[in-house]
Amino acid sequence: MQQETVIVLDFGGQYNQLIARRVRECNVYCEIYSYRTDLAKIKAKNPKGIIFTGGPNSAYLPDSPTIDPEIYTWGVPILGICYGSQLMMHMLGGKVCKAPEREYGKTLVDLDTASPLFDTLPAQNVCWMSHNDYIEQAAPGFEIVAHTPNCPVAAAQDKPRGLYCSIGRCTDCVMVVDGVPNVRTCMTALKEGMKVQTQYGVSAKKEEDE
Repeated sequence: MQQETVIVLDFGGQYNQLIARRVRECNVYCEIYSYRTDLAKIKAKNPKGIIFTGGPNSAYLPDSPTIDPEIYTWGVPILGICYGSQLMMHMLGGKVCKAPEREYGKTLVDLDTASPLFDTLPAQNVCWMSHNDYIEQAAPGFEIVAHTPNCPVAAAQDKPRGLYCSIGRCTDCVMVVDGVPNVRTCMTALKEGMKVQTQYGVSAKKEEDE
C-alpha cells in the first residue's frame, strides 16, 4: 500500500525543515522539494497534500519565484505559508501589495473558529509577524476568516474549491502561538481530502533543539 505523502515546496523560506517536522509530528510522511522541481516529478509522487513555504520575495514582482498554475487543477490539497499564501492569492486573482504599515513582532489576530483551519484555536491568537507585504484583497470566491488591525485579509478560504489561505501575507516568517494544534487541524483536513492553504507553520515558543 502506498503511503500518504505531503510535499513541501520550498520558495526560499527559513522554516522549510521545521514545517516538514511539524507535518511528521502529525504522523504524516513528508518530503521537501524546490519550487523549481518539474511538476511531473511532484505529480508522480501522488501527494495527498502540498505545502508552499514562505520566502523573502514579493509575489507581485515579475522576477519572483512562482509555480505552474497547473498545480491548482490537480485536486490536491494545498497549504500556503507566508510567501506561499501570498503567491496563491496573487495567482488566483487577489491583490497582494506593499502594506501601508509594516507588521512586526506580536500581533493579535481575530480568527473565525468556524473555519476548519482554526476550529481548535481561540477566537483571538497572538502571532509573531515580520512582513512588508500583505493581502489587500482576497481572490474571487474566497471568504475572509481572519484579520488583524492592519491586515483585512489575514486568512481566507474557498470551501467549494477546498483552498485555504491563512495569515497569508508574510514575506519572511509568521509564528503562531498555537501553531502545533493548528498543524494537526490542517493535517486532519488534508487527510479528509480538503485543499488547505494556511500559514500556521511555526510555534512562537522557542524550539529547544534549534
